[in-house]
Order: sequence, then structure tokens, then C-alpha cells
Amino acid sequence: MKDSDVILEFVQVGSYVKVSAMHTPTMTEAVIVGPPSAGEFVLQQNALRKLKYLLSKTQAPSSGAGGPLV
Repeated sequence: MKDSDVILEFVQVGSYVKVSAMHTPTMTEAVIVGPPSAGEFVLQQNALRKLKYLLSKTQAPSSGAGGPLV
């Protein structure tokens, strides 16, 4: 995942900050919330870590252990 493929958005809502990370090629979005005291860098890294996790889940081969599809 290249940095140029990700859009980050920081929105302060009351006493916390909502951070959205959008991977533009796949339109996958990860959202986290945290305290403003954590700092922009830490919040950004947590959002990117969650986005990478979500992308790895969607790209992993299915084992079929999730039960029948209805």
C-alpha cells in the first residue's frame, strides 16, 4: 500500500478525534477514535494499522470455515 493511495481525515468531535483512513483503489475505509492528547502521529499510525489489517483480511484466501453462505 502506497501512501499516495490513502486519504486521511481528522475530525474533532467533542472530547475525542475521529480519524478516517480511506484506501482509494479498493474504497476500503478504516475509522478509529481517540483522545486529542494522543497526538496526530499516533492517531494516524493507528488508523493506518487498522486499514492494513482490513486490507489483509479482504485479500486473504477464504478457508470456507465461516459457515454456509445463505
